[in-house]
Amino acid sequence: MSPLTTRRAATVRTLAGTVLAAALIVPAATACSSASDAHGTTAATTPAAPVTPAPVTPAAQGTAAPATATGTHSTTAPAAPPASPASPRATAPATTAKAKPPVHTQPLVDGSTAEVQEVGAQHYVARIVHNGDVLATLETTDSDAGLDANDMFVVLSLDGQVHSWMGGGHQGPGTFKLAGGWTAKVTKIGELRYRAQILGNDNAVNGTLESNQQDVGGVANGVYIVLTAGGEISAHM
Repeated sequence: MSPLTTRRAATVRTLAGTVLAAALIVPAATACSSASDAHGTTAATTPAAPVTPAPVTPAAQGTAAPATATGTHSTTAPAAPPASPASPRATAPATTAKAKPPVHTQPLVDGSTAEVQEVGAQHYVARIVHNGDVLATLETTDSDAGLDANDMFVVLSLDGQVHSWMGGGHQGPGTFKLAGGWTAKVTKIGELRYRAQILGNDNAVNGTLESNQQDVGGVANGVYIVLTAGGEISAHM
């Protein structure tokens, strides 16, 4: 039984006790009047005041009903509020996965393969792969790229083409004749830093390669050139 039911039941018992007490008082008054009449004395009887019934307030709709004699009460559950209309579900725009740039492969002279991928305008990455292992990586960033891979020289040009050859290197510093009629003047300018000036027939400087702790490569009129960080230079056409 809930606490609310207990309190109301107690009220009913208290009212019942009050009525019972009044019932006991009335016979007692009657008995006294009879006794007085037996002795010949007339007792003045005061008329009882009329009882005005207490106004009954109708129960508000949806409130608990008054307690019954058994001490229980019934409760009228309030009507459920109307369901709110479903809000339209926002539909996210479909996301299209960005396709990876295609990869083309080129065989190299030592039996390995160059996997070339375009990542931007004149921006290519070439991975030298042998038996599934990546041995080296070349990347063009505003200029050609080159390297020496165990005496195999490789150049990756700005148009994404790969050229490879074996041997033919010259150890700098010094001046060396290159393929295609070029001359290279190699000087050491620091630790693992070399500069190669590419000279034409009139000894004019037509281009410069400079290695700074990594190999570099270039293309001069169809001639591919690699200058290593150790000062070795090689060319092929």
